[in-house]
Amino acid sequence: MNKTVAFVALTGGLALTALVLGLPQLVAPHPATPVTPVAPVAPPPPATTAHGSLTMTSRLSHPYIIPGTSELFVTVDVTGAEVPGAKRSPVNLAVVIDRSGSMSGYKLAQAKQAARHLVGQLRDVDRLAIVHYGSDVKSLPSLQATAANRERMLQYVEGIWDEGGTNIGAGLHAGRSHVATARSEYAVNRIILLSDGQPTEGVTDNAGLTQLVKGIRAEGITVSAIGVGTDFNEDLMQGFAEYGAGAYGFLEDAGKLATLFQRDLQQAATSVARNVELSFELPAGVELAEVLGYRANQAGRTVRVPLPDFSAGQVERVVTRLKVQGTGPGSTVEVTGLKLAYMDLLKDAAVESEAKLSAVVTEHQEEVLAKQDKDATVYATRAMSAKNLKLAAKALQEGRREEARGYVQQNQALFQEAAEVVSPAAVAGDLAEQKAVLQEYEQADSEAAVGAAVKRSKVKAMKSFGKLGSTY
Repeated sequence: MNKTVAFVALTGGLALTALVLGLPQLVAPHPATPVTPVAPVAPPPPATTAHGSLTMTSRLSHPYIIPGTSELFVTVDVTGAEVPGAKRSPVNLAVVIDRSGSMSGYKLAQAKQAARHLVGQLRDVDRLAIVHYGSDVKSLPSLQATAANRERMLQYVEGIWDEGGTNIGAGLHAGRSHVATARSEYAVNRIILLSDGQPTEGVTDNAGLTQLVKGIRAEGITVSAIGVGTDFNEDLMQGFAEYGAGAYGFLEDAGKLATLFQRDLQQAATSVARNVELSFELPAGVELAEVLGYRANQAGRTVRVPLPDFSAGQVERVVTRLKVQGTGPGSTVEVTGLKLAYMDLLKDAAVESEAKLSAVVTEHQEEVLAKQDKDATVYATRAMSAKNLKLAAKALQEGRREEARGYVQQNQALFQEAAEVVSPAAVAGDLAEQKAVLQEYEQADSEAAVGAAVKRSKVKAMKSFGKLGSTY
């Protein structure tokens, strides 16, 4: 491990040690103050609000802080309402399939099988367009999925062949135009993109393709992205899903494509909310350190975090690190105000939910530890570990194996520190996952194996950040 990585790992470990052990940073201890044992006390219950199809549950890692500057985490879980027995919503879909030369054989055969399976799941009220792209783009225009049209769709799938380069932009443009023909008639409009390679023709730069997806989303169309194999640009495909408010999936084996197509159809057909945005209002004395793993925009004292569209039962978690000024002992400090705004598809109306989180100031560091929120501590540790895992994947991809191992070993230390607060059982699974990552890195002895390890690490990081329902 080089000196820079060792230093980052050490300082990161010390910083999180202070957090997981309930010792807020940048505050000198008070040696003259007698240490009084404090029995473990349950932290204040999380704040839960639900005024529509989404429930927001928020909590602080440290409901008690000491005077001076402290760092703490805010965790917010957003959950889509379950709708037992409800009929699924009609959907307006376009499936956009890569048929470039690299898809020849098994991959394309499985993609066609997945498309046939998708057609079989549709009902008369649904619509589907089938787009396939190589250097050029061909498509079956959007059709209502009547029995006769479903047969036509199946016949069209049979005629897809492999050829040419990878013109992802043209495929997305075609999917967009087909979905747009009936967009106003449907509450749920979605593109499912499949690719196994890098864009080689048409628009090939990440910025241009991302801008295209932003435009598609601005028209009310969701984009989900599924990458197959080890050669596609996972950062680009993840960005498609993020900016498109859809889901991202990675498959080494194209044989599982039908499962992912069905899952994405299920999410689309059970959508309960779209245009979802979580915002943090920061009072004076509170500063944003970072929003972990999500895009965030700060204007003045307001931090806005866009979230994906939500289906029934879907859960997404946002973890934010804040710097808070503790005042006099016994006082209460407002940490943040929260607002969740979205279009409720069950009510067909715009909905907002609000909550506030506050911390109590105490002189006793042992009281900070005793009243620490263990669940929030685990969530925060996972989110911090995800930062390291992304760095590890990048280092492995670029051939810096020792550096990659160093980041994963740092994660092991983070979870071991957390175990001292929350119990070993609470993070046993996390430690086992980090051990498995190390073993995978050590055994990655080919370009394909390295590519697969990198992609799996980035998927794991997305889930650890809290993208639980939007990561397949």
